[in-house]
Amino acid sequence: MAAIKWIEGNRIQIPPPTRTKKITGTRFATILGLNPWSTPFEMWCAITKTYEKPFEDTVYTIAGKTIEPKQAEYMERAYAMNLLSPTDVWGKDYFKKTWGDFFPDEPHLGGMWDYLAKDENGKVEAVLEMKTTKRAEDWEDDIPEYYALQAALYAYLLGVDDVIMVASFLEEKDYKAPEQYKPSAKNTIAVEFKVSERYPNFSELVVQVERWWTDHVETGISPAYDEKRDAEILQALRTNSVTPDADITAMVKEAEALKAEVDEFNRNMKAKVDRLDVLNKAIKEHAVKQFREGDKKTEIKGQRYVFSVSRSDPKPKTVYDDKAMKADGVYAKYVSQVAGAPTFRLTVGEIKS
Repeated sequence: MAAIKWIEGNRIQIPPPTRTKKITGTRFATILGLNPWSTPFEMWCAITKTYEKPFEDTVYTIAGKTIEPKQAEYMERAYAMNLLSPTDVWGKDYFKKTWGDFFPDEPHLGGMWDYLAKDENGKVEAVLEMKTTKRAEDWEDDIPEYYALQAALYAYLLGVDDVIMVASFLEEKDYKAPEQYKPSAKNTIAVEFKVSERYPNFSELVVQVERWWTDHVETGISPAYDEKRDAEILQALRTNSVTPDADITAMVKEAEALKAEVDEFNRNMKAKVDRLDVLNKAIKEHAVKQFREGDKKTEIKGQRYVFSVSRSDPKPKTVYDDKAMKADGVYAKYVSQVAGAPTFRLTVGEIKS
């Protein structure tokens, strides 16, 4: 993790990164503030490799991977399409060969398309983006914007205008056995749009995102974070990331907020802590009375915890008689004083109004 400075405006700063990730279709929409499930700060952390949430497959991601080829087969069968898959272009291990980027000539923009449609001459004419979801309500009025922008970016980078969004709506049983799912007209929709019509200003959106790259990635200064939406990331970043030369105002502000939370928690817990202390002392006294000759430990088991009291006999201590040593005139010969290093103690007191 790069050295982090917490600066004003709910931002962080790192040394300008030399190695970065690219702005994929998902990140593109998020940077524009059009993804309700993610934030520009999260994207900045991922792109600059400052922090990225660990990826773990879920029933949802597994279902998507399993059903996507079935969606492609359905589109070829139902719409007589001639589709091109990443495997057709780069082979079975296409991810390893491309490192997840199908646009190596683009400096900042990239990502992976799902399928491409070819015309009768074999020329690419449309981008197909496959989605699986149980939230059919999200698609009732229109394509979710962050999905549409994802596909639109890939179409823009490929120089084509047509996009086909394919969405299959799943039930709980489908997530348990995605291999049995069969896309059909009853559970799968195909929504087409032209990038030039849906986003006549798409090139301006690209400029906006490129400007974001210049302002935040090249400088190492993040966009503003949101304490609630970015809470998980902030918790990870704040662990061992504060340095003495960081912005003192920001540090004091954060420390005050945390101090207030801790104080409130301690106030609410004091009565319980005091009662637990009394109980522990009584349990200890009872346990001590149970010791027999030669016992080193005794235990009292509850339902969730075991209360253990161990016995350790004191070892003989070496005692020096200062008075006798001084009387024999050897004290000054063997005893000397060495100056110790200064110690610093921080106390935090509540300001009384």
